[in-house]
Amino acid sequence: MGRDEAGAAGGQDRSGAGGGGTVRRPTEVGSTAHGPVEYRLERRGDDVLLVLHGGHMRAGLALGEDAFAAAGLSILAPSRPGYGRTPVQTGPTTEAYADAVAELCDGLGVARVAAVVGISGGGPTAVVMAARHPQLVRRLVLISAVGPLPWPGARTRAGGRVVFAPGAEAVTWAGVRLMLRAGGRPVLRRLVAGVSSAPGAAAWAGMSSADEVMLLELFGAMRSGRGFVRDLEPAPDLCGSVTQPALVVASRTDGGVPFTHAEALVAALPAADLVVSCAAGHFVWCSPDWPGIAEQIVAFVRAPFR
Repeated sequence: MGRDEAGAAGGQDRSGAGGGGTVRRPTEVGSTAHGPVEYRLERRGDDVLLVLHGGHMRAGLALGEDAFAAAGLSILAPSRPGYGRTPVQTGPTTEAYADAVAELCDGLGVARVAAVVGISGGGPTAVVMAARHPQLVRRLVLISAVGPLPWPGARTRAGGRVVFAPGAEAVTWAGVRLMLRAGGRPVLRRLVAGVSSAPGAAAWAGMSSADEVMLLELFGAMRSGRGFVRDLEPAPDLCGSVTQPALVVASRTDGGVPFTHAEALVAALPAADLVVSCAAGHFVWCSPDWPGIAEQIVAFVRAPFR
């Protein structure tokens, strides 16, 4: 396993901004029979959260984890195929990648995870992990997650295949960062409004200045690699095969992953509860009710296992 020195150099913990506390953190690469998997393992207590981040994210970025760290939960966050240093070949299918992550856990001495947490585009992979490896995964948590409905719309899928294609995505993100440096808060608010169905200023209602700092850091660190184009393809629906308790967190004004996905997940998973965030869009961490929701998640993953 090799440490990501670039991540280590930029890995000073500047967390604490808003609910998400995005920072760049060092990663390693583990070897599995399926191929290499980039990961970040932060050991604290015995309870481990296996965190599968969404689109444009990788293992070296921590989003929405501060409350879990404060509660003493360990975090294992692998990069999904095509993101960071996990090649597409490690997970030619979602099932194959789930098997690779299970092998990674075994190699790291993680025999059981308190929950697999699927965020946004990482939701389908989390569902497959829970369904395919019930001996490893005790519970399932889905946050602003893509569910068993078609996603995204045809226009978004077509545009995403162009602007986030390998090669083009570097130019796209360079342009985003240039606009943020030149335009500051107004540009950030336009980006936030793009993943909210709330009208006008309501799209960033409740967002604090610390949240804005966190989001500026987030957008400054995102890359799509080869992963996001893969995320645009249909994922297997194994919701009916999940036997573990599940908790689904979503906002009714999410413009990135519509709230209907949360409703479909709750309907399709055999034992799921829904927590509705008052966030003004996709970023549920940037909402006054996030600390309370995070407490519910911690209580859920630490409840006695039956």
